[in-house]
Amino acid sequence: MVEFSYQEMFPLGDDPTEYRLLTKDHISVKTFENREILCIEPEALTLLAEQAFKDVSHLLRPSHLDKVAAILDDPEASDNDRFVAREMLKNAVISAEMEFPLCQDTGTAIIMGKKGQQVWADFNEGEALSAGVFNAYTRNSLRYSQNAP
Repeated sequence: MVEFSYQEMFPLGDDPTEYRLLTKDHISVKTFENREILCIEPEALTLLAEQAFKDVSHLLRPSHLDKVAAILDDPEASDNDRFVAREMLKNAVISAEMEFPLCQDTGTAIIMGKKGQQVWADFNEGEALSAGVFNAYTRNSLRYSQNAP
């Protein structure tokens, strides 16, 4: 007979991502029944969503850019490979100026998040995140081609 064995769907591993602090505002730590609780205000999620969609539309991770740049010196790369890599790097520089996104079709905003038990939000989190998406699209000339009521 087969025995039950539980496996996390997406187990955490090493994360070499470089993060930056957006703000220290709109969050606080409080104590409840001898536990520290992270309390967040709607503005925190709105700011986070707005910045996330602005960044993902305009910036590539340094580790990704390094891999694209490595194609230029790769002896096995074809002339076409190097041409494409060079154009991608040029586009990344232009996009990093935050005027034009990496791709003109930026029209799908999907957010999936999980919140631990020690994180309290006494508001509609979906609404706060949606406001951030709205701000990102309307303030950064992003094209929204799909909408949900």
